[in-house]
Amino acid sequence: MKAYVFPGQGAQFPGMGKNLYETSAQAKQLFDKANEILGFSITNIMFGEDAEALQKTKVTQPAIFLHSVILAKVLGASFMPKMVAGHSLGEFSALVATGYLSFEDGLKLVSKRAIAMQKACEQNPSTMAAVLGLENEVVERICAEIAEVVVPANYNCPGQLVISGSNEGIDIACAKLTEAGARRALKLPVGGAFHSLLMEPARAELEQAIYSTNFLEGSCPIYQNVTAKPITNPKEIKENLKKQLTAPVLWTQTMQQMIADGLTSVTEVGPGRILQGLFNKVDRQLETQSASL
Repeated sequence: MKAYVFPGQGAQFPGMGKNLYETSAQAKQLFDKANEILGFSITNIMFGEDAEALQKTKVTQPAIFLHSVILAKVLGASFMPKMVAGHSLGEFSALVATGYLSFEDGLKLVSKRAIAMQKACEQNPSTMAAVLGLENEVVERICAEIAEVVVPANYNCPGQLVISGSNEGIDIACAKLTEAGARRALKLPVGGAFHSLLMEPARAELEQAIYSTNFLEGSCPIYQNVTAKPITNPKEIKENLKKQLTAPVLWTQTMQQMIADGLTSVTEVGPGRILQGLFNKVDRQLETQSASL
């Protein structure tokens, strides 16, 4: 069974999407439409060499979304997933690519999400850290013992869990996790504690936008971050999406569930190859590739 998966923040690179724009009239039309919807030329930033401008959350998230969704649309009839999933931001890309959301509504939600998250980062200076080589249960227990805000945020693959929290909480957690035998507990260059309660102001803001957006029937089940289960009911999808910003990304559990449900082949749609690598860590026999024109 074939799955298409969509990357999240961190997969961006200068020049992303330029080849699509130059080789497909449909892609050019959608990128130009995106510039209109956003009210600024995101394509100038995406196609340029200014990596710093691309790193700003309000640009990064729509940029990755656009690269992923437009590539899926340009694939046309060859884009035939039996199941989809997206890592954090990538869930919005997956929902648009499979028809649960329109291109316009998806882009508006992603833009609002990015701006709300940027604002929450400024209100609550906080960060994240990658923990390698420890069992999930050990990481969960140590986080729970710390008085500061520190929680598991991204279950990326067995032996790789990203934690989120206050700056002080992450420092304490990294020391304790290293002591407990982590191969590495490394702070990440991010400006906020994504997928933690420190994102509550952003979650509340985004919830209002999601509530007033029309969700449709999609073409196949989506495995959502907050449940790691296949879902097709638009109302249920909407409710799960509202929780996503403060809940952990259950990516390991999503991959395991997809495999249990008959997954045989994974195609990553968008910039980078991060998700393919994570799938291969769960099952080396899986056929993985990047979507290409």
